[in-house]
Amino acid sequence: MTPRAPIPDIDLDVYPPFDGFPREGLRFLRSLKRNNRRDWFEKHKHEYESFVRDPMLALIAALQPHFARFAPEFDLNPKRAIFRIYRDVRFSTDKSPYKTHVAAHFVLGGKPKGIAGSGYYMQIEPGEAFFGGGIYIPDSDQLKKIRRAIADHGDAFASIVTSRKFTRAFGALEGEQLKRIPAGYDETHPMARWLKYKQFFAGASWPESVCFSSSLVDRLARTGETLAPLVRFLNDAIAR
Repeated sequence: MTPRAPIPDIDLDVYPPFDGFPREGLRFLRSLKRNNRRDWFEKHKHEYESFVRDPMLALIAALQPHFARFAPEFDLNPKRAIFRIYRDVRFSTDKSPYKTHVAAHFVLGGKPKGIAGSGYYMQIEPGEAFFGGGIYIPDSDQLKKIRRAIADHGDAFASIVTSRKFTRAFGALEGEQLKRIPAGYDETHPMARWLKYKQFFAGASWPESVCFSSSLVDRLARTGETLAPLVRFLNDAIAR
């Protein structure tokens, strides 16, 4: 499995160095949780922009050189990667207009965030920082292709998700599973355990204190590099 063509570098000079996520940003998100209203947000929007949005953009930009080394096919343009703070409340009983976290999603170059595929996700919220990767909601065709790849290349897949590096970082592969092996595969298939999965992802979380240092960049980069073989296996399977 070979990496895809690299994404052109972004202009890192546009973004300031990431020196840590400001404590004011976590305080803002805590306050937003208590005051999740448009009138309150409009009065404090400058705090969101200065202490939440802009530091997150700088963090994404700081990760770009690391991803260029181990996952050059991924788009780490900050403005495309960051999620908007506005919630889509059309189909939700919770009509709170704003998210109380800040997050970003890294997808293959040329793929919009709404297109399902294997990628990376990071989130910062009061109490926790999270970084994960994989595919959360594969469509039917993608799921069939992933299972076929696992069945045909079992040794390669197992070497990723059972490696010491992977299990030390994440414990185990996560995702919902079928109770029985899917149609078309025998219960005695050597990869039966993995063929039952309907989702394929892993991630790590840390206390919010890790956010306040520039060392967060290296922590996230190491986690992303550990996830890269899984993410690439899944995308190669989908591309077949």
